[in-house]
Amino acid sequence: MADVPAPGSVVVSDWHRCKDSKEYFNKILHKKRRKNFGLLESPVMPPHAAVDTVHYKIFISGKSGVGKTALAARLAGLNIPPVHYETTGIETTVVYWPVKLRESGRVLFFRLQLWDCGENALRRFDHLLPSCKEQVDAVLFLFSFTDRPSFDDLSNQIGKWNGPSVGRVAKLVVGTKFDLFMHCDVAERDVRDFQETMGLPLLRVGGEVSDGLGDVALLLNCPGRAAVASGLCHSWIGPPPVTAGGRDSSLIQRS
Repeated sequence: MADVPAPGSVVVSDWHRCKDSKEYFNKILHKKRRKNFGLLESPVMPPHAAVDTVHYKIFISGKSGVGKTALAARLAGLNIPPVHYETTGIETTVVYWPVKLRESGRVLFFRLQLWDCGENALRRFDHLLPSCKEQVDAVLFLFSFTDRPSFDDLSNQIGKWNGPSVGRVAKLVVGTKFDLFMHCDVAERDVRDFQETMGLPLLRVGGEVSDGLGDVALLLNCPGRAAVASGLCHSWIGPPPVTAGGRDSSLIQRS
C-alpha cells in the first residue's frame, strides 16, 4: 500500500476549530452534541452552501473485546456502552463529517457507514464476512494496548483482506485503550516494528471522551488521507463534478 499522506496534507485537519466551518458543523450538532443520523437521513444545507457528499463503507475488524462497538459509538458521538457485550450480528452506524480540502478549499461531507460485526458471529455464519466485504471502501483493524493476543492477531486479520477478490481498499490500524498505561501489554517497539513490516498507518485512541469534536477529528479525517493513498479519491480531489445542487452523489470510484 502506498504511504498515507501526512495529517492535514489533503484536508484541513483542524478545520472544526475555524470560524468558516461553523455553518457546516452546526448541521451535525444539536445542543452542542452530535446528531444521530439514520440510514436515510442527512444534514440539510441551505442552497447557497450546498455541498457534495462522499460515501464510504468502513468495516471495523478486530477480536472480541478490543472496542469495536465503543469506537463506532465514539465516532458517531453516541454514548459508549458502560459494559462490554458481544455484537450478535452486524451493526451499522452512520457518521457525517464535513471536511475542507486544503488545495482547492472545496467543502465536502464524508458519509461514513461503519460496519461492526461480532467475532463469534463471523465464525458461526459464513455469509457475514462477504456481506461486510461487499463494496467496502476502508477497513479499520483494531487491537487493544491491554490485550497482547489482539495485537498478535493483526497479521491474520489483515491477511483476510488481501488479494484481488477484495479490490482496492484503504487500510488503517487503530490501537485502543492507549491511555491505560498501567495495563499496557504492547510495547512501542513492537508497534514500530509492525508499522515497518506492514507499511500501514496506525492511530492510537484512549478511553477518555469529551463532548468536543477534537476527540474524533483525527480519525474522521483519515478516510480522505487513506483514499489518496489507495487511489480512491481522484474523483473528488479535483474539480467538482456537475451534479444537481444539494443532492448527495457517491463520488467514490470502486475498482
